[in-house]
Amino acid sequence: MKMGMVTHSASAIAHPNIAFIKYWGNRDNTLRLPANGSISMNLEGLETHTRVEFEGSFSTDELWINGRHADEAGVTRASRMLDEVRQLAGIRLFARVESQNNFPLAAGIASSASGFAALALAASHACGVELDEAGLSRLARHGSGSACRSIPGGFVEWMTGMGDEDSYAVSIAPPRSWDLVDCIVLVSIDPKTTGSSLGHSLAGTSPLQPVRVEDTPRRLAICRKAIMDRDFSGLASIVEEDSNLMHAVMMTSRPPLFYWQPATFLVMQAVREARAQGLQACYTVDAGPNVHVLCEGAIRQETVKFLESLPGVQEVRQAETGGPARVVDSSPAGPHS
Repeated sequence: MKMGMVTHSASAIAHPNIAFIKYWGNRDNTLRLPANGSISMNLEGLETHTRVEFEGSFSTDELWINGRHADEAGVTRASRMLDEVRQLAGIRLFARVESQNNFPLAAGIASSASGFAALALAASHACGVELDEAGLSRLARHGSGSACRSIPGGFVEWMTGMGDEDSYAVSIAPPRSWDLVDCIVLVSIDPKTTGSSLGHSLAGTSPLQPVRVEDTPRRLAICRKAIMDRDFSGLASIVEEDSNLMHAVMMTSRPPLFYWQPATFLVMQAVREARAQGLQACYTVDAGPNVHVLCEGAIRQETVKFLESLPGVQEVRQAETGGPARVVDSSPAGPHS
């Protein structure tokens, strides 16, 4: 870590990510040390734009999301990260955080991942705290586990590590190494009733979680090789298997978590049936009802047309592989801008 120029305000953009091999469950809930490693892809075109301003006249931290004041839990969570940055910078100033998203929140599209990645980068930059990529990834992880994967670009692997210092994410392939597209099938934009943080804490109550965690190195190796080889068939089989395993854990935890809706399952079944008929697409579902359908760029329009024809589908968004979190000059429109 180095100290650079203190600007007291900065803006950053980060992309959400879709996990091919899922993170679910922690060894340490406070530090968000994962029970298993994971692999994801950043989503170009979907982004969180966050501006952080530290000012001596502020009497408390404020958090605004999409023009609305965040609830107490959200402010507390953001303040914990700001406290870390303040400690690193040796300052005591409170901050105003203004965050804008161009995609639905709390609906299984990793809004907390892009949100805390952008916050980690903007806050540290504003305070003159110069962290390398691993340091930023660790800082983002403290806010939301999957946020550590939104710091590097492209295809990303989160190492479990032995502790806080070596649990961070690294890029395993650049964005343009494989023309892969995520067709995000929105069946609901309503916020989920059970957030991911609570879900992670329940993972250990499922009798299936130990088996899932023990088998993760095998799934990681298959997924990693499929990305390097641009082997869609290999990717499809392991991505769907891993998604099903995570949701099996969710459904057998105490209390059980059911994120799927009828349209969720319909899309999953339809994708498998279409692949059997020759459409090279596969599905994965995060902690929410919406389905991420992966395909190569050459068949994206065919895939989108097929998905839009399915009952219960409200909208299909397309995202190519995105780059790393980055500092930007302009700041988002917000209530205090």
